Amino acid sequence: LCMFQKTSFTTLIIGVFIVYVLHTCWVMYGIVYTKPCEDRSGENCITSYMTKNPRLQLSIYTSLKSSSDGNPNLNLILNVDDLDIYSKFERNINVSLPKKTRNNGTLFTYVFVHHAGVLPWKDSKQVHIVTQLTTYMVPKPQEINLISGEETTQMSESQKTITDVPDRPITHWRSRLTLNIMADHFSFDREAVPADVHRYMKLYQYGKTVQYLPILFVDLLSNRVKDLVIVNSSTSELPLTIIYDKISLGKLRFWIHMQDAVYSLQQFGFTEKDADEIKGIFVDTNLYFLALTFFVAAFHLLFDFLAFKNDISFWKKKKSMVGMSSKAVLWRCFSTIVIFLFLLDEQTSLLVLIPAGIGAIIEIWKVKKAFKIIIHWKGIRPTFQVHSFLEMHPQSLLFSFIISFQAMKYLSFLLYPLCLGGAVYSLVYLKSVAHLPWKAFMYKAFNTFIDDVFAFIITMPTSHRLACFRDDVVFLIYLYQRWLYPVDKTRINEYGESYDEKSKGKPHRD
Repeated sequence: LCMFQKTSFTTLIIGVFIVYVLHTCWVMYGIVYTKPCEDRSGENCITSYMTKNPRLQLSIYTSLKSSSDGNPNLNLILNVDDLDIYSKFERNINVSLPKKTRNNGTLFTYVFVHHAGVLPWKDSKQVHIVTQLTTYMVPKPQEINLISGEETTQMSESQKTITDVPDRPITHWRSRLTLNIMADHFSFDREAVPADVHRYMKLYQYGKTVQYLPILFVDLLSNRVKDLVIVNSSTSELPLTIIYDKISLGKLRFWIHMQDAVYSLQQFGFTEKDADEIKGIFVDTNLYFLALTFFVAAFHLLFDFLAFKNDISFWKKKKSMVGMSSKAVLWRCFSTIVIFLFLLDEQTSLLVLIPAGIGAIIEIWKVKKAFKIIIHWKGIRPTFQVHSFLEMHPQSLLFSFIISFQAMKYLSFLLYPLCLGGAVYSLVYLKSVAHLPWKAFMYKAFNTFIDDVFAFIITMPTSHRLACFRDDVVFLIYLYQRWLYPVDKTRINEYGESYDEKSKGKPHRD
């Protein structure tokens, strides 16, 4: 019963994880696959206006207003005659900035798709979308190379005129505008039009049939922080790259959901940089690699949780430091905290920072347990009491520390050769891994290979990325050691103890 209770929680977590993955796969299938209209008469179907192959034109304007009501004073910046919605193209233009935009203002763009040769506002079958060409963000401070003293941040000429970087949000120019039109001639069921597509859909009544006009979409996920340019009062015009490509219905629905998810995260307090990390996962990878990323992230979360859980369980049951090194625990805590602070200073993605923070908290708890630290509060001032070294000789604690310090000073000349010799001796003769938290190590072993995939997906410091591959070597050695030196729990160790619980309950027979 005790063993069942010990393993039931892990089994429950794995079961919940499997249900979550299957549910997510089902939801993703429902997004990517849309059931077409099966009415042969066509009366209950909404067909595409593009089946008539009309001659279309793309017109892009800028304006200071986000609404077309009340004469928004549009300024034409690009006109593409005879638009082929199936052909990808890219245009590089320069956009003049109004004075209001240069003074920390906003600039909007109006994208029209309409019949060729007809002005957009005179075409009843035109579709348009309005989006911002600017955004507000606190500018990133310049980075200084501490060795050479040179600035490492690449800036445009307009940005170099800013001497002091403000600590408030200012106007930034989005130098990329990505447009898509759904190219699938899909027939929707009138009573089952997906809600995500419906808000981008404009219907047109043609006799008894209902058709939807070209579905125009602005890809906001492609707006990355690295493409933003600071706007100041001396900036008269800035470059804009306009990219157009067709998009399928499945990808369109998926992209709409992802944009809504990123927007929701920003409403919950995610910074522009955190949102940019998530955008990079979607934009810089194809859909198949994106699906792999989802499963990698899910398993990474699972193994992180199981590793933390088993590590805590192992240390919670441990009554002494037999077979463990207190100094190793202390140094591991120190290094984990340093890594966490480094990642925090580098403003690493939360996907990497949060597990590192949880690991640092667990390591601090291990030190507290290993050294038997008791915290006493006197008002708001804490005092710490350490019992680890008081168990054997309480009265000679200070004397022992002084003697140990002096001894280490003189023995340091022999310490390093002895350490090397001891390592070789341990490799040849000591073949016990009984004291290691092998369950936690196994989960971490699987997790480190998942970290390798994350190292190519998530933006992180180069040193932390190399550390992921370092862990591969460490855990491969551990797995080899585990295979080479199986644990014999019936063997009496050097402390006179046996870890075979079953043998303890059996009486000795002559």
